[in-house]
Amino acid sequence: MRAAYIESLGDASAITVGEVPTPTPGPGEVLVKVGAASINPIDLYLRSGRVKMPMSFPYVVGTDVAGTVEAVGRGATRYRPGDRVWGSNQGILGRQGSVADYVCTDERWLYATPPRLSDAEAASMALVGITAHLGLFERAHLKPHETVYVAGGGGGVGSMVIQMAKATGARVATTAGHERSLELCRSLGADLVLNYKTDDVPARLREWAEDGIDVWFETQREPDLMTIVPLLRKRGRAVLMAGRDATPSFPLGSFYPRNCSILGFAMFNYEPDDQLICAEDMTRWISQDRLKPIVGRAFPIEQAAEAQQFLEDNSVGGAGTLVGKVVITVDHE
Repeated sequence: MRAAYIESLGDASAITVGEVPTPTPGPGEVLVKVGAASINPIDLYLRSGRVKMPMSFPYVVGTDVAGTVEAVGRGATRYRPGDRVWGSNQGILGRQGSVADYVCTDERWLYATPPRLSDAEAASMALVGITAHLGLFERAHLKPHETVYVAGGGGGVGSMVIQMAKATGARVATTAGHERSLELCRSLGADLVLNYKTDDVPARLREWAEDGIDVWFETQREPDLMTIVPLLRKRGRAVLMAGRDATPSFPLGSFYPRNCSILGFAMFNYEPDDQLICAEDMTRWISQDRLKPIVGRAFPIEQAAEAQQFLEDNSVGGAGTLVGKVVITVDHE
């Protein structure tokens, strides 16, 4: 089968698209004929070695997947050949990735694809949607009518946070730096959309939420805790899920007297049953037209290296040419 893989750690140019053996499903596993795979910053970090996990070469890249069940292994009972599925958590902790003609995975990492979604849409919501859900509900315990702020509402995680918080009845503020992203945030229902390049964000947030922010969902790799903590409400929660190399200053005196919390997490630390809760809510919201994936740009599998470079230029380099998710499509004709 075709796959996008690397033989050693390196930059995006290390990715080769070539033939590798088609995997065979073992006990409890499913073989998926891939229709689309989306990529995330963690894919870049694994490929470059910035994040170190068990990895065997050739290593197939990609974490998110959507496609059709081709075969099932012994004891796998959730799906049958022909079922459409989507999922995440491929390519990490020793597993092979999803940018290939086929991917073999434990059935517990897969979920039934809503009929109204294409494979590209289903793949694009996987890691970012589960991440947003875990942060808002498992970590921050968001309640209806609370206030939420998320940076980068036009990005993968940010766009999911906006929609999930609104689906729960929260008020949401967000920021973006380009008109396309600003317009997307408005269309997703954000109550306050600010341009971080031109607006005084802290001042505007104080006006919008006079008592402070209940849940601050930080997506940036360099969180400014000196700004974040004073803007939290009493018992406010800041969720941190990025910034491995960050060493921010911390305003302790503004933090503990108001019973605030800082909550960190990594999505891949959660077990399949934990993530299934997220997927079930996502499927329900999709059926209610309260959640939609945002596909920003699609590349064919032959351009997997270009796709990763495009994501890296935007997520690390700040190019500003991406709204939504980068997806790799797999054509089997």
